[in-house]
Order: sequence, then structure tokens, then C-alpha cells
Amino acid sequence: MDYRKSNAQLTTVTRDMNKMSEETGNVYETLMVISKRSNQISGEMKKDLEKKLQEFASFNDNLEEVFENREQIEISRYYEKLPKATLIAVSEFEDNKIFYKNPVKEKNNF
Repeated sequence: MDYRKSNAQLTTVTRDMNKMSEETGNVYETLMVISKRSNQISGEMKKDLEKKLQEFASFNDNLEEVFENREQIEISRYYEKLPKATLIAVSEFEDNKIFYKNPVKEKNNF
């Protein structure tokens, strides 16, 4: 899922963890699924931001050429305004857009 097109909220909302954990049957398993997805999204966002900011990197050793770059500031502001990775992951979990499996449970079912 593209994190830029996410319908996640921009602010933190109190959620009922017992209701959220009905699908997995365990609150801690639910938190692990959400946290791992959040780390994935955060990594994607970081790579994209670094890739875009790399275009503005200066490889000169001259410190006198340091100046304010409006485009770079706009890119940074755009990424700051995006929903946090955790909120995107929670939204994906609530919408059943995350595929996960627990190898321990699968092993016990056989």
C-alpha cells in the first residue's frame, strides 16, 4: 500500500485494544503485527525521503556555499505532514489490509 494515499488519521485516537485483538486472539500479537508493519512503512518513508533529498546534496568542500534551499524545505515539510507510520499501520490493520501469520500457531495446528 502506498503510504501517501493512506486514509489514516493525522492525530492519535484512543482505541479499544480488546476489540482490535479479536482477530488474532491476543493483544500482544496484535501489537507485534502493527509494530512490524509500522517499521516497514517507516523504512519506506525514510528511503523515499533520502532519495529525494539526495538530489540536493552538495559534494563541494566549500562551506561558503551553504544556503537555504526552498525545494528541500518543501519536501521535508511534505513528509512531516504525512500521517505517522504507526497510524498508517493501525489503519491498515483495522481495514484488514495486512497479511500476517504466526508460525507457532501453524505448527500447533498440524
